[in-house]
Amino acid sequence: MQNFLVIIASFLTITASAQTRSLFNGKDHQGWHIDVPAMDKDAQAPSPFIIRDGMMVSLANPQGHIITDSSYKNYRLQVEYRFPGKPGNCGVLVHASTPRVLYGMFPKSVEVQLMHRNAGDFWCIGEDIAVPEMEKRRGPKENWGAVDGKERRIINLTDNSERPLGEWNTMIVECLGREVKVWVNGDLVNHGHDCTVSEGQIALQAEGSEVEFRKVMLTPIRKLTK
Repeated sequence: MQNFLVIIASFLTITASAQTRSLFNGKDHQGWHIDVPAMDKDAQAPSPFIIRDGMMVSLANPQGHIITDSSYKNYRLQVEYRFPGKPGNCGVLVHASTPRVLYGMFPKSVEVQLMHRNAGDFWCIGEDIAVPEMEKRRGPKENWGAVDGKERRIINLTDNSERPLGEWNTMIVECLGREVKVWVNGDLVNHGHDCTVSEGQIALQAEGSEVEFRKVMLTPIRKLTK
């Protein structure tokens, strides 16, 4: 019986690993497309997203995002990233849909912040999400909203979860139903519920500072990690 249980456990581990896949092939942007308003106006404008040394790199300018061709639901997303030079702003957008609803640039989505010293904040972009102690973490209720000019930021739960500048950070984002749960380097930094959307595309921003991404891995899930 004990041997049987070991075999079953090994099978489940192998099956889970087999389901995990990289959304980035390390060679090109296959499976993604770039949405940068400045490139609409000038065909010669440089793309802010390049492949360098097997990594996907956001060069920050011109601003915009790179977004998956496919939509996803009920998954764990593992993103390994770092700021190789000057720290700044960037983000992972989950449940993305309608293009350019914010600043004529970013799609309807929930942003999981990567900005240095703020990794794990939620920013609502045309969608909304709730967390415990909302007024403490978002401000007065009458100011809440998901459009520009409203309180869209929901502050994360920890300080000092990020690695020193230049070192690699690992962010895990689990999306299941209408919940979104986030870890940075093993620390639980945010957990939202009652999200106004439960599926969509995944995007990475070009916004503020150069960021290198060496892993963007997706695993289907049926329950959230405790």
